[in-house]
Amino acid sequence: MESLFVAFVVLLLIIFYLGLGVWVFAGLLLVSTTALVLMIDMDLHRIGTIISPLIIRSATAWELSAIPMFIWMGEIMLRTDISDRLFRGLAPLTYYLPGRLLHTNIAGSALFAAVSGSSAATTASVGKITMSELGKRNYARSLTYGSLAGAGSLGLLIPPSIVMIVYGVLAEVSIARLFAAGVFPGLMLAGLYAVYVGSVSLARPEMAPADDVRPGWREMAIGLWNLLPIAFLIFVVLGSIYSGIATPSEAAAVGVVTTLLLTVLTGQFRFEMLLSSLISSAQTGCMIGIILIAASFLSTAMGFLHVPQDVASAIGTLDLTPFQLIAILAVFYVILGMFLEGISITVMSLPITLPLVVASGFDPIWFGIFLVIMVELAQITPPIGFNLFIIQGLTDTSIMRVAIYAAPFFVLMCFGAAIITVFPEIALWLPEFLFAR
Repeated sequence: MESLFVAFVVLLLIIFYLGLGVWVFAGLLLVSTTALVLMIDMDLHRIGTIISPLIIRSATAWELSAIPMFIWMGEIMLRTDISDRLFRGLAPLTYYLPGRLLHTNIAGSALFAAVSGSSAATTASVGKITMSELGKRNYARSLTYGSLAGAGSLGLLIPPSIVMIVYGVLAEVSIARLFAAGVFPGLMLAGLYAVYVGSVSLARPEMAPADDVRPGWREMAIGLWNLLPIAFLIFVVLGSIYSGIATPSEAAAVGVVTTLLLTVLTGQFRFEMLLSSLISSAQTGCMIGIILIAASFLSTAMGFLHVPQDVASAIGTLDLTPFQLIAILAVFYVILGMFLEGISITVMSLPITLPLVVASGFDPIWFGIFLVIMVELAQITPPIGFNLFIIQGLTDTSIMRVAIYAAPFFVLMCFGAAIITVFPEIALWLPEFLFAR
């Protein structure tokens, strides 16, 4: 009972500090320090000797170098016409599908996710084109906004993924295997979204009206040509990883160079664009890095307090089945997602949840994918749903209205999480196939 009391106090401290509006990294540092001082009477000098090496070790992990690189790729693409090419390329190819141009939200997000690594970048890049175009054609706002909110979150699941890199570093598992494990679940979710959009459009054709001009073979060929730049980026980044030519960090660097070359070849390279994208990616990368440092300290503090081991033992006495444990964790993550963004959810919960999951017999690679889907749910869960805020900014629609439109896709994500729980091979087959020794 004492261990559960400690865990409860730590949770209250997290709620208290974050409720004050403290920055996430500062909140984590304050929670860790307060818990160590109150619970085991550790002095501040001792705390300082603990955190000093953590700062160096957490900030200099080689795997983390991929994060600012993938962010930089996304920032460069935000400042070019790649998202516009995506829409022009996909529009004629989706005309004959039920739902028509609504599928540009889904397919465009899936393709952009495969080179950006970020849900926010995916939603913003695809949305700034599709929102206005679908609005002009009188597509239903419910499906337009909802499909973008749901599909935009694929930026976290379809590799490369910044959250997967963070998870891989904290859980000490192969990032390349995590990337491979996210491919089929990401495609599965995109397929579920497409089936839903198609089904609703068949039942209510007025929600996806047809254009007056039917695209012919020439328009489709031009569409494929417009998709070549992003297809080439996907081939370079993911191909170099899965072929073993490059590590994820090296592939990220190659991806940045390739993206810059594409901007040169398409006549879009500007020094101002390069500088602004670099500054923005540095700011975001530093933000993630300092959160990871604070999270490492929190994880270490939890170890001193014996919270993960004791909570695992306490839950073990409940005789929960593995599926019951996952169901409880799913509810736990949905609640967290109402108040925190993805990286914060990952770094704050992993010291406690990962030992429980591994002890129950689940593969840590599989749990990484499950956790990413839970983080995706947070992207469209009010009041702190990043994708909801982005769509609100693009459309001037109230955030609660956008959340209602995104609700069916929230349910589809939950369904997808249930599917990979019952059939974990969906996530585990590809990494075993690609990296079998």
